[in-house]
Amino acid sequence: MSPILFGIAQLNPVIGDLVGNCDRILAAAQKLAEQGAQLVLTPELSLCGYPPRDLLMNHQFVRDMDKAIAELASNLPPDVAVLVGTVSVNPQANQAGGKPLFNSAALLLGGKVQQIFHKRLLPTYDVFDEDRYFAVGNGSQVFTLNLKGGSSLNIGVTICEDIWNDEKFWGKRSYADDPVAELAANHELDLLLNLSASPYAVGKQKLREAMLSHSALMHDLPLLYANQVGANDDLIFDGRSMAFNRRGEIIALGEGFEEDLLIVRLDGVVLCPTPSKYETDDAEIFAALVLGVRDYVQKCRFRQVVIGLSGGIDSALVAAIAAEAIGKANVLGVLMPSPYSSAHSITDAIALAHNLGISTQTIPIQPMMEAFDASLSNLFAGQTNDVTEENLQSRIRGSLLMGISNKFGHLLLSTGNKSEVSVGYCTLYGDMNGGLAAIADVPKTRVFSICEWLNRTNYNLSIKQGIFEVIPVNIITKPPSAELKPDQLDQDSLPPYDILDDILHKLINQHLAAAEIIATGHEPAIVDRVVRLVKIAEFKRRQAAPGLKITDRAFGSGWRMPIASKVTSL
Repeated sequence: MSPILFGIAQLNPVIGDLVGNCDRILAAAQKLAEQGAQLVLTPELSLCGYPPRDLLMNHQFVRDMDKAIAELASNLPPDVAVLVGTVSVNPQANQAGGKPLFNSAALLLGGKVQQIFHKRLLPTYDVFDEDRYFAVGNGSQVFTLNLKGGSSLNIGVTICEDIWNDEKFWGKRSYADDPVAELAANHELDLLLNLSASPYAVGKQKLREAMLSHSALMHDLPLLYANQVGANDDLIFDGRSMAFNRRGEIIALGEGFEEDLLIVRLDGVVLCPTPSKYETDDAEIFAALVLGVRDYVQKCRFRQVVIGLSGGIDSALVAAIAAEAIGKANVLGVLMPSPYSSAHSITDAIALAHNLGISTQTIPIQPMMEAFDASLSNLFAGQTNDVTEENLQSRIRGSLLMGISNKFGHLLLSTGNKSEVSVGYCTLYGDMNGGLAAIADVPKTRVFSICEWLNRTNYNLSIKQGIFEVIPVNIITKPPSAELKPDQLDQDSLPPYDILDDILHKLINQHLAAAEIIATGHEPAIVDRVVRLVKIAEFKRRQAAPGLKITDRAFGSGWRMPIASKVTSL
């Protein structure tokens, strides 16, 4: 008897591109069918891409999805069952509080939509806002797949969050229902499926593997898990789709941060140990940021990017990410020295550009600084120079970069890191200018760590040509400085970054109050100052470019702090 083969299509959809996404699903299903797959699993909302957000409020868009799913069904290989993530209309939407749609999975077989399954657990935390659009699913979540040769399988269907509520794994329930436990208890299942769009966060993959392995073992069921890959706005999806046997052992694992097609035999060889090409968190984060920049550039229909090169470590890392993401020929670095720029900052920036193979332009800003000073001399008469003049330098640079962006159609990548964005050590309409903040969720200490990893591993960037370092060593070793006044250092205004980042992690990621952070050993005055800076910088963050999310707590779609507030309990 021939083995039963299943396919997992790990796809990178474009939000709203129904035609293009259908083509991706169709091509994947055809390739997997050619390899013998009788069932193909795609990610959550693979038809429209996740998250579609308020596109779901457009009635015509929803109608177009209905047409697209029917047309896709008619074009698929007729003898292969394909589960496609889509939305479906809630017929009870007119009842009090009824949401208009379901987050669904459509079973396509024989040229038709054979069955629809609805997501039951709707996340409303962090970046998720599904209760805004979707009703809680109901109805049977099981179908029977008739196999070649006459046998059949009873298969349970879950969608993303449905599988994240196992009380025995988590020690608690976040929702009243556990769809997986109910499916296993109420049906004689042979296989469990999960269509997912689970965003990336550093370290999350190990948690996913443990949770899914527990579910397969707990319910004595093989499990197929299809996760979306690619970046959509601030969210990065890492893929790494998986299959488990009933003993909870991984038997198939998709690539990270790229599209992949998997053929799965439920009696296949166990992957032990689980293969990974990301030997450190730094390696994984770099891969995630490369994908995030590449997809944002391409999905927003840009071809080239422009970056302000200061000779500092942040712009160096962003330039390395961009060169790897879209190719060195498509990255322009702009040097904008002022009278306060050190000679080594200029030579370091030029050395970096040489290492990466990117082109540069140099625009001294002293004439523009003098013009601003002259224009404001009467109004500012009698006033001492302060942060105002420092910010004007940053805004001159920001205006130049935006001018280049407008003239040539380049996407401007801003280079601020999470430590700076957290405490407002950045200038509105200056260094915060840009269409994408590539490292806005990367703390300064992690920026150093990634750059050291790039050099330590002699990372094989596609743009490297026989050099022994990616980031010039002087950029890594010199004290960080904005160079907006003579002999300026970041530590003139901020605590040392190792101290600052630890306080920020406890405050932002662990949600500790100031008193709790102080109790861990930090100086009260420093903690109180950092907490205050984080609060008053909210108005800046609200106006910042979208920032790629790589932690479980980022300043993006999942951050919902008020600007005008008075809180004394922090």
